[in-house]
Amino acid sequence: MFDLERWQEIFETIGKNKLRTFLTGLSVASGIFILVILLGFSSGIQKGVKTQFEQDATNRISVWTRMTTKSYKGLNPGRFIQMRTSDFEAINNKYEDNLEYKTAIFNMWGSQVTYKGETGNYRLEGANPDQQLIENASMTSGRFISQDDMDESRKIAVIGYIIQKDLFKGKDPIGEIISIFGVNFKVVGVYTDPGGEREEGRVFVPLPAAQIAFGAGDRVRSLAYTVKMAENFDEAVAQSIAISENIEQDIKARHTVAPDDRSAVNVNNTLEEAKKIYSLIAVIRNVFWFIGIFTIIAGVVGVSNIMLIIVKERTKEIGIRKAIGALPGSIIALILQEAIFITAVAGFIGLFAGVALLQLVSPLVDNDFIKSPQVDFNTALITVIILIIAGAVAGYIPARRAAHIKPIDALRDE
Repeated sequence: MFDLERWQEIFETIGKNKLRTFLTGLSVASGIFILVILLGFSSGIQKGVKTQFEQDATNRISVWTRMTTKSYKGLNPGRFIQMRTSDFEAINNKYEDNLEYKTAIFNMWGSQVTYKGETGNYRLEGANPDQQLIENASMTSGRFISQDDMDESRKIAVIGYIIQKDLFKGKDPIGEIISIFGVNFKVVGVYTDPGGEREEGRVFVPLPAAQIAFGAGDRVRSLAYTVKMAENFDEAVAQSIAISENIEQDIKARHTVAPDDRSAVNVNNTLEEAKKIYSLIAVIRNVFWFIGIFTIIAGVVGVSNIMLIIVKERTKEIGIRKAIGALPGSIIALILQEAIFITAVAGFIGLFAGVALLQLVSPLVDNDFIKSPQVDFNTALITVIILIIAGAVAGYIPARRAAHIKPIDALRDE
C-alpha cells in the first residue's frame, strides 16, 4: 500500500543530503550508462563482423597457389604451381561425402567489357553453377550459370548490378550481347551480392567457355568449396579444418611441393576464421560487462555508504520511533525504500541516457568493423532491475544496524 508520509520522509532525507545523494546517484547512473554504451558497441562490432562473413558462405574453403619457396625431390624453388581442372575433379571425388558446394575458378582482373559503345573494366570469373551459392549472390533478373551451359561451353554471362547500371543505363540487359576482350557473350542474368559494389563488379561465365575463349586450356586460378555442416559448431569447425589440411596436402602431393612449404599452396577456411573472430567478440563483450559491472558495484557501494551516514544522522529519530512502538521490520523497510529509490532513479536515468546516445550516434557509425551500435533494451532493463536488487542488498546492512539501535542509546545520541 502506498504510504504518502513515508515517501515524504524519504524526499526530506534525500533533501538533507543533496550533495551525497547526487554524487552517489551520479556514480550509479554513470555505471549503467557506461555498461549500456559498451554493450551497444559490442553489438555493433558483432554486426560488422557478421556482415563481413555474410559476403560469402561462412563454411567456405578457398584454395589458391603461388610459387614454391623450398627445394623438393630435386626440384628447385621458384616454381609457380598451376592448378588444373583435373585437380578440382580429384578433390571432388575424394571428398564428395564432405563437400556441399564446389567450383573451380578462372579469373581475369580488369577485363574490358563493352556494350554498344559503353565500356568498363571488370573482373571476369569462369566458374561452375555452385558459385552462386558459395558467393551468396541473389538474382535480380534472369538466371545463373546452369550445368547445360557448362556441358555445352555456352558463351553466356551473368553480370553484377553495378555493371548493369554502368553499361546498360537502366535498360533490361537480359538477352543482350556484351563483348569481353572482343569475344561476344549473351547476358542471361543480373545478380546482387552482400559485399556491395566491390563484389557486384564481376562477370560470371561458364568455366569451360572462359577457358576456351581466353586460351586457358585446362588451367584454373583457384578452387572454392563449402563443407557440409555438422549439428555441433565445434565439430563442424574441426571437420572443416581437417578437410582444409587434407586438401592442402593433396594439392602439394599432386604438384610435388614440399609438405612444409607454406607459400606454394594456400588454403583459407572461413569457418575457422569465424570461430576465432566470434571467440574474440565474446572476450570483448565479457570485458565490457566486467568494466560496466564493476562501475555499477562502485555505485552500489556508494549507496551503502550514504545509507550508513543517513542511519547515523537519524539515530535519535529511529530511537524515538522504536520507543513509541515501531517494529524492527518497519525501520528496515524505511531504510531499504530510500536505498531502492536512489538506485532505481539513478539506474533508469543512466539507462535512458545510454539508449538515447546510442540512438543518436548509431546512424553515424557504419564501417567494416562496427555497424549501427545498439543495445537490446530488455537486456539493459534487466540490468537495471538487478541493480535495484543490489541497491536493496546494499541498503540492508545499514537497515539492520538501524533496526538494532536501542531506544535508550539513541535518545542519548548527540
